Amino acid sequence: MRQTVLRGENLSRHYDGGEIRVTALNQAAFEVYQDEFVVVLGPSGSGKSTLLNLLGGMDQPSEGKLWYEERDLTAFTPGQLSEYRREVVGFVFQFFNLLPSLTAIENVALAADIVKDALSPKEVLGMVGLAGREKHFPAQLSGGEQQRVSIARAIVKRPALLLCDEPTGALDSKNSAAVIKLLLEMGRTLHCPVLVITHNGEVARVAHRVFYMKDGRIERVETNANPLPAEEFTW
Repeated sequence: MRQTVLRGENLSRHYDGGEIRVTALNQAAFEVYQDEFVVVLGPSGSGKSTLLNLLGGMDQPSEGKLWYEERDLTAFTPGQLSEYRREVVGFVFQFFNLLPSLTAIENVALAADIVKDALSPKEVLGMVGLAGREKHFPAQLSGGEQQRVSIARAIVKRPALLLCDEPTGALDSKNSAAVIKLLLEMGRTLHCPVLVITHNGEVARVAHRVFYMKDGRIERVETNANPLPAEEFTW
């Protein structure tokens, strides 16, 4: 039996602005299992980022329940959510969010310093293919290399959950394929689920499961019986 890491029941997120209510996520129900690669696919405005924010503890639902393992995240205090983000979740963002005044290894070390059992920043940069580039500043790195630093920063904490928000959105096709391959490899190395939010259907070919989103709803979930091996993935 597959181990359930995340479970959502009837999750909704509303934003009220005067007389207007916007529903960004509408009655989402799902499970995320250990060691799987999940792609959340949908157009802009479909609710993908709202879902990711809830899963990552950056926001709380207006309705419904969300569990991490057996812990009810919807009942967490702000302090408990902060601890969950720090100790459990690794984040990879579209625009890297690196500090320009710090080198690659210093950017990664910032994340390592906030947890108790971090990996070696230098070792992790080697894992993502940046051995020898540790002392380069972001401006001295290509877009693909900057995203690799971002991934190293996420995994140096040994996260139990890796959440990626449009990780290829700022990259060309060659670097996009390389990043997806790297995320697949890191999920296997860490034995953790990886969720990738994207509007690009190409990424679905390597996923174990795909959540299709539209108008704030998870319209359907498809299981891929034969996901494309990472080494065969091209953009």
